Amino acid sequence: MGLDMYAQRTKLKPTKEVDFIEELYGKDVNGVIDYENPTVEVKEIAYWRKHPDLHGWMEGLYREKGGEEESFNGSVLVLTLEDLDRLEEDILRKNLPKTSGFFFGQSDDEISLYDLEFVLNAREAIREGDTVYYDSSW
Repeated sequence: MGLDMYAQRTKLKPTKEVDFIEELYGKDVNGVIDYENPTVEVKEIAYWRKHPDLHGWMEGLYREKGGEEESFNGSVLVLTLEDLDRLEEDILRKNLPKTSGFFFGQSDDEISLYDLEFVLNAREAIREGDTVYYDSSW
């Protein structure tokens, strides 16, 4: 087990900026979200394994946008151009919050070129009309 983090792009325009998982996936016969059957096409634009400081930054944004789930695990979060500007600045200033958790591992203290590349790719996806969102599981 570990912290797996994803940035996805989709044509879906969610009705809210957080906790719209039911808009992405259908439900099975028991009314449980069926993660194997997305109702919309999604494309991964970034994947991180055990980058807790970035996850902590995303959780802070999730809370700012009204996210209320007690555990920020599997909660989805829309990223806007403004969010990406803030993220880029925090990456460059090494200002991601130190975050820890049982399965989280440790973030590298160096500026991540992969993180900055993600910001560029996410901006491009938004400019092309897609919604970019963050998701994680641990």
